[in-house]
Amino acid sequence: MQKFTHRPSRWLLGALALFLTLTGNPVRAQKVVLQGFWWDYWNTNYPNGWANYIADLAPRLKTMGVDAVWLPPSIKNANQGNGYSPFDNYDLGDKYQKGFVGTRLGTKDELLRAVAILHANGIEVVQDIVLNHNDGAGSANGAGGQDPGAWEDGTTSKYKNFRYVSYATPATDESATNYLARSGRFSKNWEKFNPNQGNNSTSGDLNSVLFGPDISYYAGSYGQSSNATFNPAQGSDYMRNNGRNWLVWYKKQEGFDGVRLDAVKHFPDFAMEDFLYNLQSNAGWANGGTSMYAVGEWVGSSGQMDSWVGNVQNRAGTFDFSLRNGLYSIVSGGGNFDLGSLPGYQQGTRVVLINGQYVHRTVPFVNNHDTFRPQVGATGNYTGWNSGSELAPHIDPFDPRLSATYAAALALDGSPQIFFEDLFNVGNTGKRYSHSPKNATDLPTRGDVENLIWCHQNLRFKEGAYKVRWQAADHLVIERSTKAIIGINDNFSAWQNSTVSTDFAPGTVLKDYSGANGTATVTVSGAQTVSINTPPCNGTAAGGRRGYSVWAPTGIGTNYNRPALSTTQEWELADDLGDKDTRSLQQGGQLPAASTALRTAGRIYSDANKTVTYTLFPTDATRSLTVALYNNAGTLVSSRTGTGNLTGTYTPTTAGWISLKAKNASTANPAQRAFVKATYTAPTVVSGSMTAREATVTATPAPAPVFTTDKAELAVYPNPTVSDRIELTLKTSVEQTVTLRLFDLTGRLVHEEKAKMYSGANQLRLAVTRALPAGVYQLTVPELGISQKLALR
Repeated sequence: MQKFTHRPSRWLLGALALFLTLTGNPVRAQKVVLQGFWWDYWNTNYPNGWANYIADLAPRLKTMGVDAVWLPPSIKNANQGNGYSPFDNYDLGDKYQKGFVGTRLGTKDELLRAVAILHANGIEVVQDIVLNHNDGAGSANGAGGQDPGAWEDGTTSKYKNFRYVSYATPATDESATNYLARSGRFSKNWEKFNPNQGNNSTSGDLNSVLFGPDISYYAGSYGQSSNATFNPAQGSDYMRNNGRNWLVWYKKQEGFDGVRLDAVKHFPDFAMEDFLYNLQSNAGWANGGTSMYAVGEWVGSSGQMDSWVGNVQNRAGTFDFSLRNGLYSIVSGGGNFDLGSLPGYQQGTRVVLINGQYVHRTVPFVNNHDTFRPQVGATGNYTGWNSGSELAPHIDPFDPRLSATYAAALALDGSPQIFFEDLFNVGNTGKRYSHSPKNATDLPTRGDVENLIWCHQNLRFKEGAYKVRWQAADHLVIERSTKAIIGINDNFSAWQNSTVSTDFAPGTVLKDYSGANGTATVTVSGAQTVSINTPPCNGTAAGGRRGYSVWAPTGIGTNYNRPALSTTQEWELADDLGDKDTRSLQQGGQLPAASTALRTAGRIYSDANKTVTYTLFPTDATRSLTVALYNNAGTLVSSRTGTGNLTGTYTPTTAGWISLKAKNASTANPAQRAFVKATYTAPTVVSGSMTAREATVTATPAPAPVFTTDKAELAVYPNPTVSDRIELTLKTSVEQTVTLRLFDLTGRLVHEEKAKMYSGANQLRLAVTRALPAGVYQLTVPELGISQKLALR
């Protein structure tokens, strides 16, 4: 992660504008993607159930014209965190391990339902994927996680044994003995992380132990644990081969449509290209295709981002951090930024030609969870900024120039990403953690951003070639040829009027779809010029619009309506997947030998009067098997029995859960793995409340939520850090004195101090007076019942 500055060169603008003009081909295959969360996302109405929250929000997003929602990482973390500390790749909230079942998003059933409900609303799913590190080795108390034979990396105290529960080996206890015998798929040992025998390095972007343990994708990085009892033999390219297999499984299981790829500069490009190829072209029925939405987080200059895009064979684009630097300058410059220079900030590789169609690979953005880290009070209102933890400086959504930055992000090339806190106001309503996503009063939008999405979609910006028509210090005018002319003004108080050339035919009457110019219209002259009037950023224009105008032919209404999408998901029944613990979802497990016992593959949430098509794929096609559907009352509603692939259909009369199950049809059968696939359409809304957990789990209660209004939050940043600079933010709603205790991994207390806390976010640095050795430590606040792992380097 790094911060940078960049000054654009003007030739980039002219070169691309000329390119698009000469081709004459519209640039298509772009999407408006909403980041469906913020960094510490939480809602007390949906505790550890963000998937249900997003499902309830989906109908509003459909109305706005959102094409896709970017979901946070959905695999099991060690502490039901926000997803960026991945533990078990094959646990989507269905296994009982680490002391709980669901993730921050909810159970696996709830996650898959959210995907289906988004699809039913015509919205695609972009899944955030973390590929550069794993975290949380060990049982719920850390037992078994340490591998004495590991090479020292200076930060993780050799906690590099990753063993997972499975249907064959549930977590009967949290001892090291039980943990080290767990046989869940994709176990990992120290040789898979830097440093190892195949890659003895801990320096540079690709090898540094930044988040720890950091994965090594080199062919020689493999080998066994020095102390695990489940210790299968491994071969060359273990992490790359298993990563590829997992991603294909993941896409089939969840049914997502695109990917956001975290921290791609921290693992080799050859691995990323491999993974993307397999998601796009080698995933069987789940192939995303060469134009599948894919974006990598590479923080660097335009040239560095372009180089990465080339190295992954244009299979993915990047977030345009170079352009974002210019957008930030609009705000931080306070009107003194040369707005006309903004197009030159864009990265060079923005669109690629695939099968005769230009595909937007670059992603313009204003904010995201890594650039936006506010300090908040007990109700979630902004009280300041955790600027030190931001990847790049934030843009305050209450800044009057926010609208100008979004007008540019949507007008320029690319698939624009909309940040949750820019579209929705959770910064001063007092309801960040307690609102209903269905209620526009509880969760209000920013009208300018919503209007710009409407204009982008219904005026079909990206179907028109990109041409810059005017460049001045306070006025930038961009035409999407014969679709719309967008004016951008960063002056706080003065309107900007410019006469520009246009591709619209002479006599075409244009109106401002932002509403800033009221009912006024302009007419294209015989010389194909037109005067564009753009309001200042002070909100005095009609409708309170700030800093932008959007001109297009009169008479255009809402005409962008994505059709409902069906959902296809596939479950694998295998002993090294799932979990039979009574506290889990009790899904998975191969069909047992000499038994006709049913195995539950999973559940779907299907709409009434919509056909469900289901198929069982055996691994031994000579044996007679049964695949069956059961409704939520446990009644058999459809089944097929026979050899080979078995396909059936069922049309429910009411919306609700359907369980997918399979079994041997004869006790003479041996054991075998099997696959169950279902294609169905979910309802666009779920009747009643989804705030209560609906999965049939008899697990012990999940840990107390971290981000409630009456609970505390503890965050350490930076992490890793050094012992004399352990800085933390402690948020509590109660004024009190607390004890801060730091333990090493042997449980030895190495530091303790008292501190007075006030309601809201408190920032402090521990007064550690002696150097502590590198390794992993646990920081606890016993009065508040919270703790946080940190690494010292």
